[in-house]
Amino acid sequence: MEYRRLGATGLQVSPVCLGTWRFGKAHDGVVETDREDAHELLDAYAERGGNFIDTANGYGGGDSERWIGEWLEDEDREDYVIASKCFWSTVSRFQENLSKKNVRAEVEGSLDRLGTDYLDILYLHRFDDETPIEHTLRAVDDLVSEGKVHYVGISTCDAWKLTKGLWKADVNNYEAFSVTQPLFHAAYYEDVAEYLDVCADQNLAVCPYSPLAGGFLTGKYERVGDGTYDLDADEGTRGDLDPMFEDWYVSERGWHVLDAVREVADEVDASPAQVALRWLMDQPDFDCVPIVGARTVEQLDENMGAVDVSISDEQFDRIFDARYDDEGELYETNA
Repeated sequence: MEYRRLGATGLQVSPVCLGTWRFGKAHDGVVETDREDAHELLDAYAERGGNFIDTANGYGGGDSERWIGEWLEDEDREDYVIASKCFWSTVSRFQENLSKKNVRAEVEGSLDRLGTDYLDILYLHRFDDETPIEHTLRAVDDLVSEGKVHYVGISTCDAWKLTKGLWKADVNNYEAFSVTQPLFHAAYYEDVAEYLDVCADQNLAVCPYSPLAGGFLTGKYERVGDGTYDLDADEGTRGDLDPMFEDWYVSERGWHVLDAVREVADEVDASPAQVALRWLMDQPDFDCVPIVGARTVEQLDENMGAVDVSISDEQFDRIFDARYDDEGELYETNA
């Protein structure tokens, strides 16, 4: 495994991050990844050289962190980069905020569930419009000073809010964002282009979630008839289980990008999933480490295989340009 530097943090991480949001997650009583399967995935990821694990305080009602913590008991903690998040509270009746009180309580809860003394990365899961960002950053800066958090990241927000957070950290001499986690994949770029521009300018690492558009870019879905949004989803897939799947990931733009991804996959003897992940890894303007949420070891193996795939500049551009019609207009997207 050839590790890469994560932006300006100095951390050396595997090119693919293991996302654990499926751990303990249930749809209509069906748990996507139970404790046994979670430990099997963690074992497989580590055996293949993976060292970057992403979780959050609320994933699986806390089970994701607990199961990772159990697994870490038999591992060398220093071998892994562990990232978690806070915004939605697991301990307070005030469910959504980044107040000093909530940030500290959630981080302490994460550390307890993970059985560790520190988080390598703490993401602000969302931007709290009701709490002045400098208050939140002060709370995080205190945690950094105490050694409980090493680096600070932020996930979903507007580009101007990301910039505001960076400015507030600078003028107050607080620990600033060094890692970001936006929704970003081959069919979803213009929608976050300004956010990514900030990341490139400020040397922020980008760790996109849903890098395969919830599984859409794996190529396992097909159009049904002539409809833009009709698809054939097998039982047990996310397209079958998640009622929001079509609203978020299936669009005219998505189908065209998927066609280009499939073409390139045939040319380089790889799977569409591997090509879509390689496309993210090859971003020229910022360090990009996609977060994959595999359900099985077989899926994980396929995703990790993207590390060994190579695509040319022409193939990279072809996937990018598939968003546009012959007149240079963007195809429709939903999200």
